[in-house]
Amino acid sequence: MVAVRVLPTRVQGGRAVAPQTNPVLRSRCGVTVELNIDRWRAEADHVERSLLDTLADPVMDVGCGPGRIVAALAEGGRVALGVDVSQAAVAETRRRGAAALGRSVFAPLPGEHRWASVVLFDGNIGIGGDPVALLTRVAGLLAPGGTALIEVDPPGVESQRMTVRIEHAEHRGPWFPWARVSADDIAGHVAEAGLMFGGVELWGDRWFARAVRP
Repeated sequence: MVAVRVLPTRVQGGRAVAPQTNPVLRSRCGVTVELNIDRWRAEADHVERSLLDTLADPVMDVGCGPGRIVAALAEGGRVALGVDVSQAAVAETRRRGAAALGRSVFAPLPGEHRWASVVLFDGNIGIGGDPVALLTRVAGLLAPGGTALIEVDPPGVESQRMTVRIEHAEHRGPWFPWARVSADDIAGHVAEAGLMFGGVELWGDRWFARAVRP
């Protein structure tokens, strides 16, 4: 989950807690990562725009959040759709002038089997807590020869399936399944999903894998 970073802990009231300037994703097993809200709400950066230039249209952004990726594509006159279960995120994406749909990736979606590209950025390979199931679903969205671009954790980071919740100040969200996938392990998940592995690439300080539908 490259869009988040592991936080140092501090002791408060006899228990270890993490500083919370941003919301955090906390697992039942004690892993805590900070959610990079400022970056998610900013415009797409140079690395992201360069990556998008390598992809064919139309593009689906799974877990689009506030829509910086879909907005960058729309600004260039490209055909793109964001998908997110958060209606607030969908509304923000639309305010940016981009198309978005408030729906789970596992629900029926427009243009199935016809998308040239699908992107999973910001740790969204973790959606649903089962990377193989998610990538199998992505394979069903892609046209033959279509490409999935997947952001992964750096080599050496442990891949994990876990149960997490979002915490911010006094707010505690519901528990839900999530996963982290290392660059070391993504090839196996891609193969299990029936896709062809296209390698792992380092762009800036972020790692991305490509998978192609045969």
